[in-house]
Amino acid sequence: MNEDVASTLRLLDEALARYVRPDTFPLAIRMLKPGEAVPEGVKVPSKTMGEQWIVCQSVGVARRYGWGIAVGKDDVICPLAAIAFGFRKPNEEYLKGSIALGMYCKDEPAAANLEASTWRFESGTYDYVCVAPLNRATFEPHVVGVYANSAQVLRLVHASLYKRGGRVVSTSGGRLDCAEIVIQTLTTNEPKVILPCNGDRVFGMAQDNEMAFAFPWAYAQEIIEGLEGTHKGGTRYPITVAMRDTVTMPKSYQNLMKMLVDREAAAANKRD
Repeated sequence: MNEDVASTLRLLDEALARYVRPDTFPLAIRMLKPGEAVPEGVKVPSKTMGEQWIVCQSVGVARRYGWGIAVGKDDVICPLAAIAFGFRKPNEEYLKGSIALGMYCKDEPAAANLEASTWRFESGTYDYVCVAPLNRATFEPHVVGVYANSAQVLRLVHASLYKRGGRVVSTSGGRLDCAEIVIQTLTTNEPKVILPCNGDRVFGMAQDNEMAFAFPWAYAQEIIEGLEGTHKGGTRYPITVAMRDTVTMPKSYQNLMKMLVDREAAAANKRD
């Protein structure tokens, strides 16, 4: 890992700690291609501990324990994640929706449609998904993932739009959030808001007050500048609440309201 990457990892982690304040470690996530070495200090459960894990479990351990974890074909015992990440090829049973039938969908066409819409890598594209806290990562990530409450995720949405404007557009199938965090973000090359799935809540310990926000590594500097810029502009976390009395709007809001009121008054005068 070169010095520029190390510096950006540090600055991003500091910005997230200062402006977002997540309860668990923000994560660096990298997909390892065939033949690419597992980064230094990263544990592979099947080799290091003689255990088999799943992707959301690995994410949970990384963000709560602070460990670097890499899981691949010999580790991932969730068949849906193994197929999504390309560690194993889908079969007809999967493609026709048998796993989703009854649990998530009422009939086979709906179940097959759910599976067809799942974010997936082509089989064999990668050997491992590698995840570690930003401040302990020994590799350049492809994706950065942050678990946080809705107000903290809101700040990350603000930051991601600071320079570009527009909107953050995400999709959710209500399951396999690991694929939505990693594969959706990498495939679209855009930031995403993610709803933790049932598996993440059971095995990854995601809480009911948590969401996730993911963005491509190429956005790192923009997120740093966006958090700083929007903070200076008065959009901050924790968010100040107003309880009673007439609230005070930002000056730019007051000016816009005055323009709207003046325009209506001018129109009324013309009618008179």
